[in-house]
Amino acid sequence: MTTLLAVRPLAPGRSSVLDSFGPNWFATVMGTGIVATAGATLPFVAPGLADLTAAVWALDALVLLVVGGATVRHWLRRPDVARAHAYDPAMAHFYGAPAMALMTVGAGAVLAGEPLVGTHAAVALDALLWTAGSVLGLATTVLVPRAARARGDYRLEAASATWLMPVVPPMVSAATGPLLLSHLPDGPARRALGAACVAMFALALLASMPVVAALLKRLARHGRGPAATVPTLWIVLGPLGQSVTAAHALSASGAMPPSFGLRYGLPTLLLAGAWATFAAAATVRAARDGLPFTMAWWSFTFPVGTVVTGTSALAAATGAQALAVASGVLYLALLAAWATVATRTLGSLRT
Repeated sequence: MTTLLAVRPLAPGRSSVLDSFGPNWFATVMGTGIVATAGATLPFVAPGLADLTAAVWALDALVLLVVGGATVRHWLRRPDVARAHAYDPAMAHFYGAPAMALMTVGAGAVLAGEPLVGTHAAVALDALLWTAGSVLGLATTVLVPRAARARGDYRLEAASATWLMPVVPPMVSAATGPLLLSHLPDGPARRALGAACVAMFALALLASMPVVAALLKRLARHGRGPAATVPTLWIVLGPLGQSVTAAHALSASGAMPPSFGLRYGLPTLLLAGAWATFAAAATVRAARDGLPFTMAWWSFTFPVGTVVTGTSALAAATGAQALAVASGVLYLALLAAWATVATRTLGSLRT
């Protein structure tokens, strides 16, 4: 099947978009939610920021309901197309997006939505969505790559950053799980949750490294590929930025040694900066050649947002003013990217 919306221009009609609705649309939930969570974790207070993050979280919860409803409708109306997505060599990898979308909304409830729903409801919602997202993410980490290997999809010339999508969810679990630790009394349940987060941190790292290595080899041998696929290069920032956030959160919660957050986070953040420079240069070159709007543009949002949360975490840990300023600048870039991509997505649905 070759109707992947993530790397092709969106179909001109609303009905055709809904008829081919895939799991990649959950990237809209991820990309919107990270605006709320990244803003809520900035290491400084800005006028109106709390109101902004709360409003964006409420919008994200609505987007999750809409995308979830559209997914159910798609399965009911076009089950043949929906089932085919699981066997598509590109679309199948986006089954990791629903897991990350659930956890993004859950984390946002605690970080940004608490003034709207209250502490008890925010924690309960986060616990529900984190558990569901973690279970789903563990499933995609195992099942999607196994199916791809069985189909022979893992060829060097086809290596893509989208291969990261099904294996990154456990890192999101590791980064957002510690939000629940502070609401658990010291005891077996708290220790078990902390250990589970550490295990998922390690699992995501081990699963991501071969993918990044294959992508680097493909880029060295075959170049960046078609312009429409270039935005997916930004996905690599996801495991990098999210792992920095996770390392800090796990260290701060006591699930990992206190020094681990800095020892892991600083060099990884530098690596993320280097990759962002490369991805930005590739994107500029692709734009000169003509960069059609596709769902892949949502790669400009969530991955960048994880770098914001990682930078904010290190700024809070070190007290470095330069990191605090950098987190603010990156957040402004995230806001601009989200506004652009969201507007283009809505425009494509109205045409």
